[in-house]
Amino acid sequence: MANVKKERPKLYVLDNGRMKMDKNLMIATSNQATIDNPNAPNEMVEFPIYTVFIDHPEGKILFDTACNPNAMGSEGRWIEQTQKAFPYTASEECYLYNRLEQINVDPKDVDYVVASHLHLDHAGCLEYFTNATVIVHEDELNGTMQTYARNQKSGAYIWADIDAWIKNNLTWQTIKPYEDNIELVDGVKILNFGSGHAWGMIGLQVELSELGSIILASDAIYTAESIGPPLKAPGIIYDSIGWAKSAERIKRLAKETNAEIWFGHDSEQFNSFRKSTEGYYE
Repeated sequence: MANVKKERPKLYVLDNGRMKMDKNLMIATSNQATIDNPNAPNEMVEFPIYTVFIDHPEGKILFDTACNPNAMGSEGRWIEQTQKAFPYTASEECYLYNRLEQINVDPKDVDYVVASHLHLDHAGCLEYFTNATVIVHEDELNGTMQTYARNQKSGAYIWADIDAWIKNNLTWQTIKPYEDNIELVDGVKILNFGSGHAWGMIGLQVELSELGSIILASDAIYTAESIGPPLKAPGIIYDSIGWAKSAERIKRLAKETNAEIWFGHDSEQFNSFRKSTEGYYE
């Protein structure tokens, strides 16, 4: 009998626009006042918002869901304070559902959405994936739902986004604090980074024929500058000790498995990626 060629997974990088924020939130104490420079200037930096779609023989997987297209403006989901501190810009083609449509994917066909965490720029479009299993760290979901229950409108968790998730009756699967290295499909493992940048961070390690092993770190590590040496923690952080532990762990895992780390918001690295409009990685 002739050998049947095994279908390879395809990995697409989806460009979902840009965001700006104070550099001190990206790298803590980037612009630190001193006696010599008592009025050190703050600086707004721009960085990419992107998601990763994996078309795998065993299931369609989406890693993160970017910002909601209705985030900005007078009728936007984000409060004015958030819009001014984290301005999001994107053309319509960058909206997640349009990027998926460009590669002939309907949100209802996605089997798994892996939410690295539930901040405004990573979970804004979860509501579209009503047929998917949404995988998230248990501590992250618990904390996020508390912000909703307490009617908190400020911060990185968007009340109107969470409201839409609830109304769309999403299917959740939580990663317990003690769970790690969970095989989602062949060649794709869920990594549990624990608390750090947020209450609970998860990532993926993906094996590809073309690239070898890659670690999707999301905001567990913002940029190449974050991991130094020395380590440079973000200004947006829940657990600084947990962040350092997870960053060191990711560095160690990358070395042990000869993997490339894909950072959450590294402009230079993102510019080097093959985008979904140009093709995919196998």
